Amino acid sequence: LDWCAVGVDDVAGGDLAVEHLIERGHRRFAYIGGPRELRQVADRLRGAELAVERAGLDPASLTVLQTNGLDVAEGRRAGERLLGVASIRRPTAAFCANDLVAVGLLQHLTMRGVRVPDDVAIVGYDDIHWAAASAVPLTSVAQPRHLLGRTAAQLLLGEADGDGSHEHRQVVFTPELIARESTASRGTRSNDHAVGP
Repeated sequence: LDWCAVGVDDVAGGDLAVEHLIERGHRRFAYIGGPRELRQVADRLRGAELAVERAGLDPASLTVLQTNGLDVAEGRRAGERLLGVASIRRPTAAFCANDLVAVGLLQHLTMRGVRVPDDVAIVGYDDIHWAAASAVPLTSVAQPRHLLGRTAAQLLLGEADGDGSHEHRQVVFTPELIARESTASRGTRSNDHAVGP
């Protein structure tokens, strides 16, 4: 408690992503991201596990494909590994630790003739600008970037004021899911809409 911090509840974000996929009827999932030593990666995985557990599904229904990084190339490599899983066990939905991995996965699946979302649905994380502009607009868990920045600046200015009245605070925001084409069911494909906790 001797410093200020601003962040997002990544466990809640992972939970939100997989809950969304469960609501779309999926029962076999991949979590794609790494290295797991990164707290955000581990927390997002934990959230995914909680959603699977709460739905009463077998923990084995969540396949973890760890990557060496969080970039587009790693997403493409993960796509090759995903397609290498026997079809009877292959996940029908993937939750990626960030949008760059999700974009790489989407690129690889599309090149291999896999239809998104009909064959594999994809959820990313961070809601970067590319998410909405990708070949199949990407469903993503959004962090309140402007609110994070403004709150951090306010805390910093309060601490720099030096009048002795500043109290250290740890502020954690809840993310929201922005649903797009990459997880849409047939007949429900439309514009972006947010799904809050």
